[in-house]
Amino acid sequence: MNTNFKIGSAILLLTLAVACNKKAEESVGIRSVELSKVESAADTTATVADDMSSSAAEEDKNSKRKFIRTADARFKVKDVAQSTYKIENVTKNCGGFVTLSELRSTITENDETQVSQDSLLKTTRYEVTNTIALRVPNVKLDTLLRSLAKEVQFLDYRVIKADDVNLQLLANELSQKRNANTSKRLETAIDKKGNKLKEINEAEANLASKKENSDTSYINNLSLKDQVNFSTVTLQLYQNEQLKYE
Repeated sequence: MNTNFKIGSAILLLTLAVACNKKAEESVGIRSVELSKVESAADTTATVADDMSSSAAEEDKNSKRKFIRTADARFKVKDVAQSTYKIENVTKNCGGFVTLSELRSTITENDETQVSQDSLLKTTRYEVTNTIALRVPNVKLDTLLRSLAKEVQFLDYRVIKADDVNLQLLANELSQKRNANTSKRLETAIDKKGNKLKEINEAEANLASKKENSDTSYINNLSLKDQVNFSTVTLQLYQNEQLKYE
């Protein structure tokens, strides 16, 4: 009797041990799957972040060249309105500003179904999109693009350009100096003309033209420097087609 009890107890303990071991393996398996999903999501976010970034968006502080950097991208988001708010906040945090935010709903299809003698069910299919234009400090362009990766569900395209305008800036500065020197000589010549009205009028007109050219070169340089300091980013956002019932 005692021997049978010991054998039964041993079998019970062995069964419990096997069951606990199996449950532990299942738990480890579930945790492994969950961890795999988390790692996969992290890898996807990292990949999108890399896709949004580019060496063309990074500023080399040791370089003396001046670049105008621009970025254009189109991508799908979960909710256009919510993503718009987040992008606007990220832009502000980067020291930038939004110059355009064109949020719109476009109807793609309307259907009407007779429900009863005096009522209809109207089904409207529509797309929600937004075109956003913003400007951000040149040094923050890559940071901004990487931050946008959190909103991207599918990236249609992204184009980043870095145009070297160093020579153009130099050309404008040289043009300013030439016009300034010519203006000084013309002013001196005008002062020496005395009462020769016709020659003075012609010289004055020439002087005005030179000063206008100098001003144009100066303004062009200001515009180029502004574009160098602040990059322009244009984004097109869209989401899954929506349905509305009335």
